[in-house]
Amino acid sequence: MSRAEEAARRAELAAAQERGESVQAQKLVDAFVTEARARGLAPEPLRAVLFTGQSVRTDKTGWYLRKNRSLAIGDDGSYYVLTVPGGLRERLSGVRLQPSPPPLVVGKGGRDGESGSLTDFLQWRLDAG
Repeated sequence: MSRAEEAARRAELAAAQERGESVQAQKLVDAFVTEARARGLAPEPLRAVLFTGQSVRTDKTGWYLRKNRSLAIGDDGSYYVLTVPGGLRERLSGVRLQPSPPPLVVGKGGRDGESGSLTDFLQWRLDAG
């Protein structure tokens, strides 16, 4: 097997593992949405931050997962990263968020307090009310 073939195989295995983790993580997200609604936690309009630092409105509502409001779970059960590209048009009209596959580990490789188990972030949000 050539180096290129081996590298492609490793990439394929990593992608398959990520997809499997996202399926597991989506089950956690779905359970969170059900529990949040059962507890009467109302979703709020989500705001995103452009790469330039400006806060903009979005077309989604949900629950923020981080204190810095960089991640959220939409009331539709989707996982959203709230740091987005954009310019003047997005500042004026807002942004349409695109869901991302949810990870089992949030902020993998980040600083302490910024990374951790998705389960912990979801529980923190439920406990925060």
